[in-house]
Amino acid sequence: MSASDHEAHTTHERTDHDHSHGGNGGHGNHGGHDHGDHAAVFRVRFWWSLVLSLPVVLASPMVAGWFGYEVPDALTWVPAVLGTVVYLYGGWPFLSGAGPELQDRRPGMMTLVAMAVTVAFVSSLLASLGIVGTQLDFWWELALLVVVMLLGHWVEMRALGQASGALEALAALLPDRAERLTDDGEVAEVAAGDLRAGDTVLVRSGGRVPADGTVVSGRAAFDESMITGESATATRTDGDRVVAGTVATDSSVRVRVDAVGEDTTLAGIQRLVTQAQESRSRSQALADRAAALLFWFALGAAVITAAVWTVLGDPGSAVERTVTVLVIACPHALGLAIPLVTAISTTMSARNGILVKDRLTLERTRVVDTVLFDKTGTLTKGTPAVTGTAAVAASSEDTVLALAGAVESDSEHPLARAVVRAAAEVADVPRANGFESLPGKGVRAAVDGRTVQVGGPTLLESLGLSEPADLAERTGSWRSQGSTVLHVIDGDTVVGALSLADEERAESAAAVRQLHGQGVRVAMVTGDARNVADAVAARLGLDEVFAQVLPDQKDAVVRDLQERGNRVAMVGDGVNDAPALARADVGIAIGAGTDVAIESAGIVLASDDPRGVLSVRVLSRAGYRKMVQNLLWAAGYNVLAVPLAAGVLAPIGLVLAPAVGAVLMSLSTIIVALNAQLLRRVDLRPTD
Repeated sequence: MSASDHEAHTTHERTDHDHSHGGNGGHGNHGGHDHGDHAAVFRVRFWWSLVLSLPVVLASPMVAGWFGYEVPDALTWVPAVLGTVVYLYGGWPFLSGAGPELQDRRPGMMTLVAMAVTVAFVSSLLASLGIVGTQLDFWWELALLVVVMLLGHWVEMRALGQASGALEALAALLPDRAERLTDDGEVAEVAAGDLRAGDTVLVRSGGRVPADGTVVSGRAAFDESMITGESATATRTDGDRVVAGTVATDSSVRVRVDAVGEDTTLAGIQRLVTQAQESRSRSQALADRAAALLFWFALGAAVITAAVWTVLGDPGSAVERTVTVLVIACPHALGLAIPLVTAISTTMSARNGILVKDRLTLERTRVVDTVLFDKTGTLTKGTPAVTGTAAVAASSEDTVLALAGAVESDSEHPLARAVVRAAAEVADVPRANGFESLPGKGVRAAVDGRTVQVGGPTLLESLGLSEPADLAERTGSWRSQGSTVLHVIDGDTVVGALSLADEERAESAAAVRQLHGQGVRVAMVTGDARNVADAVAARLGLDEVFAQVLPDQKDAVVRDLQERGNRVAMVGDGVNDAPALARADVGIAIGAGTDVAIESAGIVLASDDPRGVLSVRVLSRAGYRKMVQNLLWAAGYNVLAVPLAAGVLAPIGLVLAPAVGAVLMSLSTIIVALNAQLLRRVDLRPTD
């Protein structure tokens, strides 16, 4: 592609950008690389136009009069010649951009800018040729107008390029090479793109995971901040899922690959971010309507201005005022007000583990007054854990737990795994042998030459044993809360008991408390028995509980809350909660760091931390504030400035030159861009 072809291509793309404000915020069709091209084009044109404009300004009789110097006769040609170059070179993006807008019968900002600079060029050329008076000589104003417009576009393209660049940053996290294990156990270095599902790869300490997979050997702390936004590492061991791009920080592991290329989590995140940047929002629709109204307002004001000043017998002022009106009224800042905020908020959220699929969902989150959490896997971890240990007077709780852990060590039952994990954390677990499963009762093994059994009430009955009185009070309390109770029997003596339940996440209570602090009601829906649900609700401080609800009935709970007049956010794991997530005003899938292709939710939290809902609300509120501020500034500025540009205060000697109008208009654009950038300062990290 030749240089001229490249220039035409990028200019055409820029035209598409401005013209597409009505469709996707003006940036959905371009990645960070495209915006980088656009920014480079406008940067080069800006600097060259600025250099060419300086002699035009300095050789202007008006400017010379202001600063008390005279322009040599030999330099009188400078404004016309260099001004023409600035018009054709610097103004080309606007001139070429106006054509497609007019062809589509959707005139917008490019048409207005092109009209303004063309009117200024024609009048200045005629003045230089002596056909009209010198009062219509606008060479220096034209040059400054083009320069400041190029500057505004450069700022816009640079900001949008930075916002969209998060997609490329995600892709850059994937390593180019991987160490694949061969059938004979050797390690062979291959291109990451050559990996296939079923391959086993070695991830060394400090290395990045090349593809999504499952740890089959080893234990390591992983930095998953690029997915979850959380700085703390997460320990992953046999059977745990790991995500492409995450880093093993302290040890090496072997990972069996189960997703590559477009099926990986990172690819899914990229699709979600792209989808969010392309989606429309209510605020964007409002900006589109405002821009359309502003166009007709500007056009009408320009026609009236030209007519009034012509009737007053001042054609020079008619042209000058009309040009200034068109410059002031360009909806550049208005078109930038929403796209920048949405682009920045989308990429900010992605960096913090909040994957926004639909902008409208994000905007609605700020007005939610009821959050409905699914219990299992959302407020709780979704896996059983030892929540209590009790021992008879002759034993200690650590001893009871150690014995239970020894017996259960050879069992694959989820409850057994929970007991083994808990025992390993608090005691030295002795070795057991002779493991035997007792179907429907429990398990048995020999520990230090003694027979130890672990099981529920059926095991006690089969052995003719009864629960000691000093255990009964504790176990009765556990059962009332819906916990599973296992007894530990040493020989023929009951020495203690364990309580197992689906453990609440450590962050759940803080999430509920902070939502209450924002005036939001918190409810929970679960298929568990009423006593289990009520116990969890009491510990977390929930406002309402829906218990014994089947998965396909959860959407009815959402509908019930909505019929009461509540605006509901449903938070679930995105699997069996799909109908409820889809029905809710806001659907939030939580803990989906390794499954981002969830269709039912508008927002996906990569982390399993329920406090992420608070982060979504913070971002929703902050983004909405920036949108409103930008809309008020852009529209309000134009509405107030256009009458002034038209010359309504000319009778008292206050006039607004086209160049000043151009400066003020571009300042408005820059203010909107900088205000949107302030959104990056919002802290989305969860707090206790």
